[in-house]
Amino acid sequence: MTRHVVAVAVTDALPIFELAVPQEVFGTDRSDIVDPWYEFRLCAAEPGPLRTGGGLQVTPAYGLDELLVADTVLVPACARATQIAPPPALIDALRTAHRNGARIVSICSGAYLLAYAGLLDGRSATTHWMNAIDFTYRFPNVHLDATVLYVDHGDVITSAGTGAAIDVCLHLVRLDHGTAVANEVARRMVVPPHRDGRQVQQVTPPASRDQGGAELGALMDWARQRLEKPLTVSQMAQQAHMSPRTFARRFRETIGITPLQWLLEQRIRLAQELLETPDEPVEWIARSVGFGNAASMRQHFGRITSVSPQTYRHVFRFRAAQAVKHSIAESPVTLSHRHTGTAVTTS
Repeated sequence: MTRHVVAVAVTDALPIFELAVPQEVFGTDRSDIVDPWYEFRLCAAEPGPLRTGGGLQVTPAYGLDELLVADTVLVPACARATQIAPPPALIDALRTAHRNGARIVSICSGAYLLAYAGLLDGRSATTHWMNAIDFTYRFPNVHLDATVLYVDHGDVITSAGTGAAIDVCLHLVRLDHGTAVANEVARRMVVPPHRDGRQVQQVTPPASRDQGGAELGALMDWARQRLEKPLTVSQMAQQAHMSPRTFARRFRETIGITPLQWLLEQRIRLAQELLETPDEPVEWIARSVGFGNAASMRQHFGRITSVSPQTYRHVFRFRAAQAVKHSIAESPVTLSHRHTGTAVTTS
């Protein structure tokens, strides 16, 4: 089985976080989860020396030619100078890679480069919300939605800034290897396993405690302790000392999703934790997390995670057993993260 090649276009003065996230997700050896894992390549998109915005020197082992043969091409956020005047050779390479069938993915302001390449014309796309006005002015043929985390058209994917880099990279793993594998990667990174691309970028927090922050925090703790019960929006609103209408509006403005969507996510997460134990029956887990019965849990669990509870448990057990076997068989040196295609030094 051939490795899926992920090639990252490295431009000068790019933000380090948006470069580090793909490195962590795709460039870390995770063959104990899926073998083969990805082959990760950093590709110089312009003549060097190349540095991150913070001054770290990056020496990619590959050039733009590798973008043309990659399975997935990642374009991270870029400096303002690159947003306005991207390297022409990189734009040509993106067009050619897309024609060759590569999946083209942008992170944050990397969407500018995809737009210059014409890959977003007539399509919906997203980028960091702070770039919305400028991006819309420069690319009127792109239907920008700067409220969502990422937009997936299959061949072209755009995402928002910083934290959304994690979301879109895990989304790619989920597409390639399934939900259970993506969740395991998220567990190792100690990040939430899934945020839907339609979730809002900018969550506006309450301005003060009396505007809902304290009430919602206490309410969420209260609800988590009662997930086995048939909770309703009215009950949650009463606990938060608000009318149901005010509560639903304030919850969505603050959290970004509806109270019932949040409640469903909490039940799924708890179900996942319980499914990772070897002994508890699925029927008992379904009742314990508030789905009532196994059939109802299967329906919701499959819709959210794309696998059945039984499959999730089976895959988790298998991966855990493989990880234990791998850790026993390998030396500490071999177990260390192995990265390819880059040397990073301080300048």
